[in-house]
Amino acid sequence: MSVENQKAKAVRTLLFCTTLWGLSFPTMKALGQAQQNLLPGVDSWFLTSLGVMYRFGLAGLILCVIFLAELKTISRRELEQGIVIAFFGVGGILFQMDGISYTAASTCSFLTQGYCVFIPIWVALVHRRWPTLKIFLGVVLVVVGTAILAGINFHELKLGRGEVETLVASVLFTGQILCLENPRYAKNRPGNFSTVMFLTMAILCVPLVCATAPNAAACVHAYASPATLGFLAILVVFCTLIAYVMMNRWQKFVTATEAGLIYCIEPVIASLLSLFLPAIFSVWAGIHYSNEQLTARLFIGGSLITAANVLLQSKWLEPKQNKN
Repeated sequence: MSVENQKAKAVRTLLFCTTLWGLSFPTMKALGQAQQNLLPGVDSWFLTSLGVMYRFGLAGLILCVIFLAELKTISRRELEQGIVIAFFGVGGILFQMDGISYTAASTCSFLTQGYCVFIPIWVALVHRRWPTLKIFLGVVLVVVGTAILAGINFHELKLGRGEVETLVASVLFTGQILCLENPRYAKNRPGNFSTVMFLTMAILCVPLVCATAPNAAACVHAYASPATLGFLAILVVFCTLIAYVMMNRWQKFVTATEAGLIYCIEPVIASLLSLFLPAIFSVWAGIHYSNEQLTARLFIGGSLITAANVLLQSKWLEPKQNKN
């Protein structure tokens, strides 16, 4: 496969991964509502940390079975990469979860996409060169599109605890993306370091689960219905196993800057899926989760983010090659 075809396949694969992550948002919200019916008034930190522990722990155990032969020859660098990515991932999730408690969800959504700005800045500092005009325009389109999609009012935007924590989360997500591009890990096998990543993320959540659990039985009662188990299965199989393993396999064929811009389409996918999935989930789980409405904000913001990704993959504004 040529380098150009390999990159094109990588872009399509990462877009598919982003679609699966978009599915996780309405699924997690429906799961949370269903769990509140099972455990009324329970601490949201407990449900969140328990969900992350089960989600990544189960995914890691499944990968242990799938990649059993390869894991017998796991290298130190595969262990290292899996652990590093896990710390970035869990840290980002925890700061994001706490931050959303102190700021508006729309603000959190907007600031979380900060990695599309942080990555090109990091690359520019490391390589001592300015981003190309195409990358610059792509970042501008994504930032403006995300701001419109989230309904951000910049006159009311302040830098309080929630905003700072969300920006810290975005920086940690930046580290997670850059770690997959690091040449030090170029020869690592995705199955091996993905397994380490999943299991490490689950282990890191154990102390928080223990600290916030009302009692040991709550860890079982939180998933004591067919609906909650079904939502967990969606998160484990589609949003974790398939999405993360494919990401870990294919992201290295695009630059970290390009990957960051591709991942910014996630809130658009989540908004589109939320137009119809909540009603389906409500019937299934016996909850009241209303569909979102198609608004001009979604259309305009989504169009700008999509335009940025189309621009990224087009030949327009490509640097001219010197012909000898």
